[in-house]
Amino acid sequence: MRAISLITLAVSVSCALGIHVDLPPPFNDDCILNDGKNLYDQSKQFDVPWFTVDLDAPPHERWKDIAIRYKVEMGEVIDMIEGLLDGIIPGIFNFIEKSMADAAPRMPMPYRDEIQGIADYSGIPLGRCVMFNIFYEVSSFCTSIVAQDPDGHIIHARNLDFGEFFGWNTTTHEWTIATQLRKMLVNLNWKKNGAVLFKSISFAGYSGILSGMRPGAFSITVDSRFAKPSGVHGTISWLLGHNQDIKWMAWLTRETLENCDNYVDAKNKLMGTPLLAAVYFILGGYNPWEGAIIARSDNDTALLTELDKNAEDGWFVLETNYDKNKDPLFLDDRNTPGMACMRKMSQNGVGFQGLFNVLSSRTNLNKATVYTALMDTKSGQVETYIQWCRGECWAW
Repeated sequence: MRAISLITLAVSVSCALGIHVDLPPPFNDDCILNDGKNLYDQSKQFDVPWFTVDLDAPPHERWKDIAIRYKVEMGEVIDMIEGLLDGIIPGIFNFIEKSMADAAPRMPMPYRDEIQGIADYSGIPLGRCVMFNIFYEVSSFCTSIVAQDPDGHIIHARNLDFGEFFGWNTTTHEWTIATQLRKMLVNLNWKKNGAVLFKSISFAGYSGILSGMRPGAFSITVDSRFAKPSGVHGTISWLLGHNQDIKWMAWLTRETLENCDNYVDAKNKLMGTPLLAAVYFILGGYNPWEGAIIARSDNDTALLTELDKNAEDGWFVLETNYDKNKDPLFLDDRNTPGMACMRKMSQNGVGFQGLFNVLSSRTNLNKATVYTALMDTKSGQVETYIQWCRGECWAW
């Protein structure tokens, strides 16, 4: 009862003043750097396996090994989605699955053949595989950071949060979808002409990219943007036969990593390519001061925020899921604690350890956080860590 009263008070004050109000204990913000903690343990990166996607192979064959190895986990997560959706509207999942299967022939290449191959090798019906591949277009709550150390070295880090409101396990106190996705987390080396062209962090059976890096060039992460048109609107529009030539955000990310070989070209492609839905692209570069948050609408860039050597905090950019010129929702203000923890870390602390600890601090770490990714374009190093916010943590 006390927690409810405190939340009610926080809501009232925040709505009245438009300022950040801490959540009540034990859900309040907590930058672990304030206590001198270090949770960075490089050995845990090996909990996430590496696979190779050969872009020279026929699209149908590219995901064979992953589809076979993770067919059970893929089937389980789709079954979870079915149960959750049918619990809201009985029978709705069968309608969605049929709609996805009917739409599959209209999917652009090479994704159409890749998803067909995933379906064939996993034994999961095609409509379910299509749905799994566009499910992340709908919504995900995330935190992405691009930071520069005093020597001009760029590091890109992100938390991917997913599964909010998709089923709560009252025994483990976890989002059921987030728990399942942790079992499906994979690192990918994308090879072309016999060499690694780019790298990504993904879920088994998912052909798009939400976090990726082209060594020696740039890195990209994707965060949801709550603006029109939404991911739901864009998906429905596409299923109804509209906007067939407009890009899905996760496939645009992949195509940018494959076809652009420098930060400027990647930035221009991400800023100007028409999309089905609004989104944030967070872009990190190779050279000093190459880092940006690209707030996209469907047709253009609504807001561009870049590293700025003339600004006090200009050595980093941090994006959750809100435009930088607007206040975040009071119940989802991960921006304020994230900014405070970055300042505590300071520019001297920029590196994999420092950024991992920032992203391991509440509420940027929460019950929906699936993984933390760390990327360094200069060294070509990528590290991925399965994340949990155990115990009493804020739900998102």
